Amino acid sequence: MICRQLTNPQCPQALHNQLLFFTNIYLLVRKSKEHLKDPKVITDFISLAYPWIKSLHVISVIAWMAGLFYLPRLFVHHVESTAVSGETEVLFQSMELKLLRVIMNPAMIAAWIFGLCLVFTPGIIDWTQVWPWTKAIAVLAMTLFHHWLALRRKDLLAGNNTVSGRHYRMMNEVPTILLVIIVISVIARPF
Repeated sequence: MICRQLTNPQCPQALHNQLLFFTNIYLLVRKSKEHLKDPKVITDFISLAYPWIKSLHVISVIAWMAGLFYLPRLFVHHVESTAVSGETEVLFQSMELKLLRVIMNPAMIAAWIFGLCLVFTPGIIDWTQVWPWTKAIAVLAMTLFHHWLALRRKDLLAGNNTVSGRHYRMMNEVPTILLVIIVISVIARPF
C-alpha cells in the first residue's frame, strides 16, 4: 500500500515527501531559469507545498479572527469606561493600535496571500460549485469589517467617535456570523 499522507509520522513515504519538498525549494531558488520551465518540477513543488500553505493559511486566519473578536470588545470598554482624556484613554488607544497593527493587519495579509495561493493551486477548487463563491463573499465581508474597525479606531483616536458601546457589541457578532458561513461553506459544502 502506497502511503500518500504528507503529515503522517508513521508513513514511510512522509519523510521522503518532506525531503522532496525542501529539495524542490532549494532547486527553485538555486537552479537556472531552465529548471523552472520543467512542468514536473513546478507540479511537484505545488503538490508538496499545498499542506504547508494550507497550514499557514489556517494559522493566519486564527490570528486574524482573534483580533476581529477582541477589537470590538476593546471599543466597547473604551467607549463605556473612559473619559475624553486620561491614562485609561491612552492605554485603550495603545492596546487598540497594537492589536490592529501588530496582529490583525499582518494576519489578514498573510491569510489573503496563503488563501490566494490555495485558490490558484490547480485542481483544488471547482468554481462551478456554490461554496467557493459563498466563502469568497464572506471573506470580502470580513475584510470590509476589518477596515471598518480600523476607521472606528481612527475616530476614537481623534475624539470623533459617534458609535455607542451597544452598537460595538452588536457589531462584535459580525465576525462570528461570517466565520460560520466560511466554515460551513468549506467543510460541509452544502451548496
